[in-house]
Amino acid sequence: MTKEEISILLKQEAEAVLNIPNTDEFDKAIDLIIEQVHKKKGKLVTSGMGKAGQIAMNIATTFSSTGTPSVFLHASEAQHGDLGILQENDLLLLVSNSGKTREIIELIDLARRLCPNIKFILITANTDSVLAKHASANLFTGNPPEVCPLGMTPTTSTTMMTVIGDILVVGTMKKIGFTNADYAKRHHGGYLGEKSRSLV
Repeated sequence: MTKEEISILLKQEAEAVLNIPNTDEFDKAIDLIIEQVHKKKGKLVTSGMGKAGQIAMNIATTFSSTGTPSVFLHASEAQHGDLGILQENDLLLLVSNSGKTREIIELIDLARRLCPNIKFILITANTDSVLAKHASANLFTGNPPEVCPLGMTPTTSTTMMTVIGDILVVGTMKKIGFTNADYAKRHHGGYLGEKSRSLV
């Protein structure tokens, strides 16, 4: 791959990030996280399938390390007992590019049988989807084309999901006043643990 080709890919991904719709849905989602997790003492439960599931897992671990208790729930494993992790006041954060991932739709149905009042935030490229119509907050990726030469492999779409997750994390950290001391208590090991303790 030439440097010119790499530059084109970098530009395409950067433009896609800059074109993520900046809407009130971000505030709505952050307020839901504050209400359910920090006020009502539930937890954030993320889920997705395939590459979206890997992004959802990353979002969960980032939230946990920054003061918002969060776990990843595999949508398929939920049907085999893992659904039992859900409790009253928990909040779902679902990642589905199409907004119609079968396992995620089934997860919502099962979750509401267990916790009828459970709410969910959705990160998606399809605001007209079944999931979007039932979400408490919809975070739209902008649905940019994938930089994959086939136009199919999740590439640009997963970048959008990651960035939206970062916005939610940072927005929540600011609202709860998360400090270096708080970070050090949750991230003891490695370079970041050492650095956070040095700043306390």
